Amino acid sequence: MPALALVFNAFVWGVSWFPFRQIEAHGLHPVWTTALVYAVIALAMGWLRRHAWLAFVRWPGLALLGLAAGFTNVGFNWAVTQGDVVRVVLLFYLMPLWSVLLAWVFLGERPSRSALARMALALAGVAVVLKRPETDWPVPASLPDWLGVAAGFSFALTNILLRRLRAAPGESRALAMFGGCALVAGLTAAAGTTLGAIAAPPLQPSAAAGWAGWAALLGAGFVFANVCLQYGAARLAASATSVIMLSEVLFASVSSVAWGAATLDGRIWAGGALIVLAALWSSFARTNGGEDDRRSRILEDTPS
Repeated sequence: MPALALVFNAFVWGVSWFPFRQIEAHGLHPVWTTALVYAVIALAMGWLRRHAWLAFVRWPGLALLGLAAGFTNVGFNWAVTQGDVVRVVLLFYLMPLWSVLLAWVFLGERPSRSALARMALALAGVAVVLKRPETDWPVPASLPDWLGVAAGFSFALTNILLRRLRAAPGESRALAMFGGCALVAGLTAAAGTTLGAIAAPPLQPSAAAGWAGWAALLGAGFVFANVCLQYGAARLAASATSVIMLSEVLFASVSSVAWGAATLDGRIWAGGALIVLAALWSSFARTNGGEDDRRSRILEDTPS
């Protein structure tokens, strides 16, 4: 069940680019959309579950969780509406690298040699994706590229913090994430509009009528996806969460190519294959009770 919950979360994020682009077509920038959707969710939950705020006193790390979730959403939602969807999602999935490193720092999960080898294989895949004929080095070359990388790091930190805060009430973790998304997106949107980098939201009622339904669909999807993420990430090792969430690449690739939002050339196929191979290797190691799996079970039984 934790694995299935994470797959559903990956599906929601893998196809979320489509409603975001539909909303943007009606004049509302994705960062403003993110701020609006999460503000409604956070206000509703904060009112209906007012006692959930009390947990912030006992677990101050919930504030950091909210910020990490906020940067994840702002970066990813902005990137998939501005760049090639498959390219952005693949860059987002530098996340396994960040997860291993952050799990080492926050959870004491020292990576094994096989885990490091899988990380190297995945990084090789990302390098292939990034290297273009017009670029000298395989590094992010545009705003969507950098946003995808930053969002992946933030999401890895979100997963680590969810495990570290697994003793906190689930509704308090959800409230922290929804509130953090609203706060970070709102501040980013306001600053971007002031600086002229983000278009101001349209004030005409006719414009709102065009995107309101898509925004409601996104909000419902994000609520259920958040519940699934919390359920799955709190019960699985950080490395397992990272690998399962790679299914988002499949959902994003199929949907974006089908609707013309991405192209799959030989370079993308080759780089994506390396990333998927690294994920399959990791999954096979756990299935057969390897070193990583034993370490994860030991850590799960150790009080934090």
